[in-house]
Amino acid sequence: MLIIPAIDLKDGHCVRLKQGDMEESTVFSDDPAAMARHWLDQGCKRLHLVDLNGAFAGKPVNEGAVKSILSEVAGEVPVQLGGGIRDLDTVERYVDDGIDYVILGTAAVKNPGFLHEACYAFPGQVIVGLDAKDGKVAVDGWSKMTGHDVIDIGKKYEDYGVESIVYTDIGRDGMMTGVNIEATVALAEALTIPVIASGGLTNLDGVRALCDVQESGIMGTITGRAIYEGTLDFAKAQALADELSPYAR
Repeated sequence: MLIIPAIDLKDGHCVRLKQGDMEESTVFSDDPAAMARHWLDQGCKRLHLVDLNGAFAGKPVNEGAVKSILSEVAGEVPVQLGGGIRDLDTVERYVDDGIDYVILGTAAVKNPGFLHEACYAFPGQVIVGLDAKDGKVAVDGWSKMTGHDVIDIGKKYEDYGVESIVYTDIGRDGMMTGVNIEATVALAEALTIPVIASGGLTNLDGVRALCDVQESGIMGTITGRAIYEGTLDFAKAQALADELSPYAR
């Protein structure tokens, strides 16, 4: 079970939002590269980056901050990035920059043809981010709900060849209320590709709860506000996840 620190980028700063609201952001660092180094020093095995401005603008906005992070951590841990990736040229540019996995969200839902092309052109490097509430997918920075069922669309993307799926319960993200275990397990059990949980991890109890169900196909969980506000000690969380891994038994 990977505990994956999130570095959410807004105007070049490391921030966290509440339920995707750009007006409800808290700045945690003015130096994203230093923050990335901090999490590596704490033992992280993968980093999760989000270009928040890009997600709303539909194009990369914080590429400078992304490059600064990559210059700090390149080759040490895999880095995944989402936000504002809407075409193959952008995917190619980020991969050339050193991003290991690109995360497609709104673009995957609105333009399945683009997702299919991306999976073909960059095999093993495309992750889909499915943001949902009450089992239905949301797009455009969580501002619009669709009628798409999460499990149905997950199966469709699996057939396209996506590497994994990041599943976010948008009712819980940034709210410190715990991961939606039931919904995450339901998605993971319906797929053969791995699922990464996102939204709501608060403390070590949440880590234990996820580890209890990791064999359903949950490979990791993304955490943001909890590790920045201190309700979750990142190093202890990853150590606990390692201890509870079925491979460690």
